[in-house]
Amino acid sequence: MPTRILGISAFYHDSAAALVVDGEIIAAAQEERFTRHKHDPAFPKNAVDYCLREAGLTPEQLDHVVFYEKPLLKFDRLLETWLACAPAGLRQFMLAVPPWLKTKLHLPREIRRALDGGFAKRIAFASHHESHAACAFFPSPFDEAAILTLDGVGEWDTASIGLGRGNKIEIIETLGFPHSLGLLYSAITYFCGFRVNSGEYKLMGLAPYGTPKYAALMREKMLDLKPDGSLRLDLRYFNFLHGLTMTGPECNTLFGGPPRAPESPITQREMDLSASIQSVTEEIVLRMARHAKELTGAKYLTLAGGVALNCVANGALLRARIFEDIWIPGPAGDAGGALGAALLVQHQLLGRERRPQGRDSLKGCLLGPRFSTPEIRAFLDAEKLPHHHHADESELLGAVVGAMIAGQVVGWFQGRMEFGPRALGSRSILGDARDPAMQAQMNLRVKFRESFRPFAPSVLAEDACAWFDLDRESPYMLLTAPVRRDRWLPLTDAQRERMRDPDLRQRVSVPRSTIPAVTHVDMSARVQTVDEPRNGRYCRLLRAFKARTGCGVIVNSSFNIRGEPIVCTPQDAVRCFLGCDMDVLVLEDCILYKSEQPPLPESARQKYAQSFPPD
Repeated sequence: MPTRILGISAFYHDSAAALVVDGEIIAAAQEERFTRHKHDPAFPKNAVDYCLREAGLTPEQLDHVVFYEKPLLKFDRLLETWLACAPAGLRQFMLAVPPWLKTKLHLPREIRRALDGGFAKRIAFASHHESHAACAFFPSPFDEAAILTLDGVGEWDTASIGLGRGNKIEIIETLGFPHSLGLLYSAITYFCGFRVNSGEYKLMGLAPYGTPKYAALMREKMLDLKPDGSLRLDLRYFNFLHGLTMTGPECNTLFGGPPRAPESPITQREMDLSASIQSVTEEIVLRMARHAKELTGAKYLTLAGGVALNCVANGALLRARIFEDIWIPGPAGDAGGALGAALLVQHQLLGRERRPQGRDSLKGCLLGPRFSTPEIRAFLDAEKLPHHHHADESELLGAVVGAMIAGQVVGWFQGRMEFGPRALGSRSILGDARDPAMQAQMNLRVKFRESFRPFAPSVLAEDACAWFDLDRESPYMLLTAPVRRDRWLPLTDAQRERMRDPDLRQRVSVPRSTIPAVTHVDMSARVQTVDEPRNGRYCRLLRAFKARTGCGVIVNSSFNIRGEPIVCTPQDAVRCFLGCDMDVLVLEDCILYKSEQPPLPESARQKYAQSFPPD
């Protein structure tokens, strides 16, 4: 009899559900994609329903349901923290406790309700960092590997080192709350005026514009860093224990003024703070990795947790050669906890065999909903949206490549939606990486976001080493690598002067390589390697582009605008396409051209662009 396991993560950040049947990952999705509420923390009812539909199961047919953390233990940590800070934490306590009393302490009831009363068996609870560790190791291509998990905080743990072998994982050491690399990074994210649990990517992208002038000050004042990577925060500089902000007045004194107001101009201070915390983060990650190597003696390393999404630190870790290879799952954050919890039951609890095949088992992270061409054509016809149907794939790809070469921005909607924070060629916005104007065009006219934000390259796996200093695959866009020096362009004196301009738009517009749209100011790129088994038609698109241009690299950005989740349905894709300056939309075998669509009133465009909160 097959074993059917549903994993759930909820109530903190990026709620999700994942379904595993006999060890095979069948489906997984984040709730935000269905509700259109970015980072939706609500119970993932829509994601659960999708997973069951995809597998053709009813709740009664499930063998196990598992939640990704232990809520009673987490509530214990919250109560102890509030009591220790009393009376300073009263306001935070009054805001946080009602949801716990109403919902979070009654998870079995909530889960059974979401499953329409159809699941009567016991519900299992994994610990937060066990779920991360399971997501890091069990889908990995390794039979044995060290495991490093790093995030803000779970129940009590903020980091852990473990060892995975066969179908078992063992947690060897942990770091405890409130001493947390994730919370330190989030505190500087907040101080720089970005939203916590969302703006960390911005901080990472902003770092190359600055110098790490505050790094020594952070190490001296804000934390006590040990040789093994463990750390203690000086809590005088932080406010997250008892307040509604991440930093306190001591930070204002340390960094020469109050936090940057959200949406206000970014100054050199924020650039330097970003560079500084990135430098500190990389040092801590490298120290922890060396300690994990000493503890386990393993040849390989797997990582998970929110900090494992820091692809710059991952790139530094790879280049340090502490381990022979590293692997990070695409859904390394809390959404992946749902998958990790399900795999933990499959292998650790039930003792079911695991057989790594030298390739990860995540199926390219393409685990979400799909829509057929007949479904899409029926929708387009009903909405009276002009479109072209190409039954011949080479004809379709030829039209898309032609549009990209002409400098047009393409929305690309194909196959199953990605699971995790990265668009990997199923729900992507594409452009010509050779176009010097493409980065600014996509940031400002299409994505409605800050001009400094870098774009990632998708590159044919067999061509990666010809464009980047990268000697292995990076299928989930979680490694940063330098652009090869023979691809760099010499800078004129005028361009060097622009690279010092306080206006980041001037710096971004300087072409620094032959693929300027994906080359960051420090000559790095967040690389996604693309191959046929994982990526199918998307790989064939890159091959068609290379056949026409000689270049197997294109721009790949997530199919969404600022503040919005990645699109899920054809309806989401069309709405986004019509509301921004995207030129072409490809929905499976159908192509829509903006020039052929009924004009959208400017008032509607403005309303669309402003209808989402800043991310």
